[in-house]
Amino acid sequence: MASEPIVHVVDDDPAIRDSLAFLLDTAGLASRTYESAAALLAHTDTLAPGCIVTDVRMPDMNGLEMVRRLSEMGVRHPVIVMTGHADVPLAIEAVRAGVKDFIEKPFDDEALLSSIRSALASQAGATEREGQDAEVRERLASLSTRERQVLDGLVAGRANKVIAYDLEISPRTVEVYRANVMTKMQARSLSELVRMTILAG
Repeated sequence: MASEPIVHVVDDDPAIRDSLAFLLDTAGLASRTYESAAALLAHTDTLAPGCIVTDVRMPDMNGLEMVRRLSEMGVRHPVIVMTGHADVPLAIEAVRAGVKDFIEKPFDDEALLSSIRSALASQAGATEREGQDAEVRERLASLSTRERQVLDGLVAGRANKVIAYDLEISPRTVEVYRANVMTKMQARSLSELVRMTILAG
């Protein structure tokens, strides 16, 4: 079908491109793969509707630079960034630049597929998103002052030990507050927590 959404996969590692294409095919999702950001950008005029899944660290142009370029070109496809744990601050910057989600490696296949399905559904769900943002803002308002301070540290990409030092509390206490924040915000992962917080403003 011409209207079938396409998952555009950008990664410089051919093994990862192939494994993601296989995963998406198994899940009944159509995909196209690109070996670099430049390869995707060369096809923006004919880019089929869908979403983009990209690695954050690639030679020549990284995922964040590609997101900015797409935005400048008026491409509105939702973007999901795959990132190593050490790249979380960069991924947070990507969310601020308009990325829909970021998935930490190694990731669970279902977590990635869930994010992709959400991205594909989001293109037609602006009203639903507004309601979800309002819910997130209500959850944010329910946090205590200390919980909000810990959350701000997490969103800034700081490690638990750094947050503990900044707030003059123990790392164990930060872990307790972090768990409370995850529960109150109904977040299943750190990446989801950061994304919902940034998108809700």
